[in-house]
Amino acid sequence: MTEQKPHLLDVISLTKELIRFNTINPPGDEEEIARYVGVILEGHGFAVDYPKYDEGRLHVIATKGLSNSIPPIVLTGHFDVVPFGDKTWNYNPLEAVIENGKLFGRGSTDMKAAVAAMIIAAVESFEDQAPPGGVKLILTANEELGCLGAKSLCDDGYDIGAASAIIVGEPTSNLPYIAHKGGLYLTAKTFGVTAHSSMPELGDNAIYKAARAIAKIEKLKFDAEKDPNLGYPTINVGKIEGGLNLNSVPDKAEFTIDVRSTSKYKNKQALQKLEEILGEEVMIEKMVDLCAVSTDEDDSFIQEVYAICKFDPTQKNAKKAAPFLTDASVLTPWINAPTVILGPGEPKMAHQTDEFCYVDKIHEAVDLYKKIIIQNSKLKSL
Repeated sequence: MTEQKPHLLDVISLTKELIRFNTINPPGDEEEIARYVGVILEGHGFAVDYPKYDEGRLHVIATKGLSNSIPPIVLTGHFDVVPFGDKTWNYNPLEAVIENGKLFGRGSTDMKAAVAAMIIAAVESFEDQAPPGGVKLILTANEELGCLGAKSLCDDGYDIGAASAIIVGEPTSNLPYIAHKGGLYLTAKTFGVTAHSSMPELGDNAIYKAARAIAKIEKLKFDAEKDPNLGYPTINVGKIEGGLNLNSVPDKAEFTIDVRSTSKYKNKQALQKLEEILGEEVMIEKMVDLCAVSTDEDDSFIQEVYAICKFDPTQKNAKKAAPFLTDASVLTPWINAPTVILGPGEPKMAHQTDEFCYVDKIHEAVDLYKKIIIQNSKLKSL
């Protein structure tokens, strides 16, 4: 008797199911969604591993059709989503409502629609003939707070294997991006001596030190060559806090620094520059240190993706780079493979109230992913 495979949901139904899992990070709680996805993939012949990130938090690494001679194509996405925010939603963010061709819900754009499309495409790419080299899905926990889940996989020595190419399903409205900036997230701290505010000369004001440092950062221009896809590096102070009360001289203050680097100006250079201009008055601690990602436009994989997406890179104002970080910051240098960022979500809707993804974009993403898997396999097998 022939074994029956479990029924595979259509991509819209699967997207809706994934949105209904509450994976707000923190805390993430990705184990339940990981097990759900893993069962689907196991039912369709994929070997599934569940590396643990933390208690109640799992990654999914799923493979099928691997070969000793041809590396697989990797499709990667993440399970976690950001909080709902303070503004009131017009739609229940966990209900996955469809209206006027839009699928509303937290994670619809960033990036559960892409995860669903990748799963469907990966399964369906084996229907007619197994793609030479096979397919590997890397679905991570804890991406939103700085790609910490993928980084933990790498730092823990997980055997990720080789790849012929990587597709990252972050929101691009199905346009192929070949680069994104790096991210250097820092906490800067200043220290002083407390005293009564009526006698400030007896103290040493840590907030004044922080203010002097922030003023220097505001005027800072990195001496950087323009990156053809990523432009120039940027810097921003996003949060500040300090002091105990109104009538005391503060003995501690801290603020955050967010540097977005390029392939022409790396995180190490930015950190050295900051240490130089801020001096010993400021203590700097690294929170996230992720490199920029950029693949040569002439790479055969990129050219093949451009053709499949009907994308003309020579057109005026053609967008080729994502403004946000992705797990490619970890995976691309780790696996060392050409990388494209391609997903059905709307970039401007990521993290927004009433986040949505166009239904037709989700269907289109399945088609694009399947074509890329099959065409990439054909090229690698020649």
